[in-house]
Amino acid sequence: MQPATKYAQSADLNIAYQTVGAGPLDLVFVMGWVSNIDEFWTDPPFARFLNRLAAFSRLIVFDKRGTGLSDRVNEHQLPTLEQRMDDVRAVMDAVGSHRAALLGISEGGPMSALFAATYPERTAALMTFGSYACSLITDDYPWGRSAEARLAMLNQIRSGWGNSPVGLDIRVPSRSNDQAFRDWWTRYLIRSATPRAALALTEMDFQIDVCPVLSAIRVPALIMHRTGDRALSVGGSRYMARQIPGAKYVEYEGEDHLPWAGNVDAVLGDVEEFLTGARQVTEPDRVLATVMFVDIVRSTEKASEIGDRKWRELLEGFYGMVRRNLERFRGREIDTAGDGFFGTFDGPARAVRCAQGIGNEVSVLGIAIRAGVHTGEVEVIAGKVGGIAVHIGARVASEAGAGEVVVSSTVKDLVAGSGIRFEDRGLRTLKGVSGDWHLFRAFA
Repeated sequence: MQPATKYAQSADLNIAYQTVGAGPLDLVFVMGWVSNIDEFWTDPPFARFLNRLAAFSRLIVFDKRGTGLSDRVNEHQLPTLEQRMDDVRAVMDAVGSHRAALLGISEGGPMSALFAATYPERTAALMTFGSYACSLITDDYPWGRSAEARLAMLNQIRSGWGNSPVGLDIRVPSRSNDQAFRDWWTRYLIRSATPRAALALTEMDFQIDVCPVLSAIRVPALIMHRTGDRALSVGGSRYMARQIPGAKYVEYEGEDHLPWAGNVDAVLGDVEEFLTGARQVTEPDRVLATVMFVDIVRSTEKASEIGDRKWRELLEGFYGMVRRNLERFRGREIDTAGDGFFGTFDGPARAVRCAQGIGNEVSVLGIAIRAGVHTGEVEVIAGKVGGIAVHIGARVASEAGAGEVVVSSTVKDLVAGSGIRFEDRGLRTLKGVSGDWHLFRAFA
């Protein structure tokens, strides 16, 4: 559930904040760049990430001055890190928090570091993810962003704010082909700042340099970064970890800049263990579900035939058709990989009809698909779906020919009376799955 928004007074400004959870320690989540705390909860992976933090803390989220639900500022008078620290103290005072851990994401990291150095009596711990000490490249700090990168970012904001998911390709590349997420990110930016405010806040970001204060930090510190981060060099976090006395440093594989994408459980586990001394052993939820796998037949040949640009356009059209059918038949998108699509359903008949609907539509793109459907017990952890049933579903799909929807005998038995007809494909051995499996082709 989305928590209620309240306001703290910071000088003459109102700072929007929310609290969730009732753990024994306070944790202030400091989002980077722009934010809207109401929108945090409308992206399921982001909401799960925050709820997991709230499982072992009282989580405090807020919108910095000039962003989201907080008061706007004079765009010709950029907010300083000192003023943003005032906002954190105001929010902590409003919720009765005398001491809290800070988790600074990206641009939220430098302010959190300065807060820890300035107010150690109010800082239980400092944590940063995908962050930096200095925004731009200098002679002593080669891990910052170049002048060209700065200009490119400002131009993207000028031309694309409100019309496109500005900056998404480098911040969450693992979800950059997910149209639903692209739409959410575009909406999130619009509701976080106006175009002019976004330009001003980005300029403020480029002026940040907290290198001189790092050695003065005396609270426990955890510095985290992904090695392939496309937005900010991992070298910046390595530098921070070297400069902060006694800091713990953790690197993760992957390219995502934001922590609630990619290897999320590893990040959450490290944060929890750092703050509490132990990490929660997440037991998977086991539920009955129907899995559907769809992929494009002869995709490699097709991509080679039409070229990269047209192939990307074709994929976007394909993904759009799949998503429309998922919505129509109450399916849930789980993952996309190249030319493949993985979704789940709470009923096998809807999954079969969804696959058939996709197959009927894609001919206008000049392609054919094959699909596999299986029903079984799956494991659900942090929104991800896994287990042997998923593996079986993928292998069933590999047995389908062009334009075919192949299902397991479990699906055939469960949809009896639905009007779906079947053609017996006999017993098959599925790679990596024990025993023989009776498969059927479904047709209308």
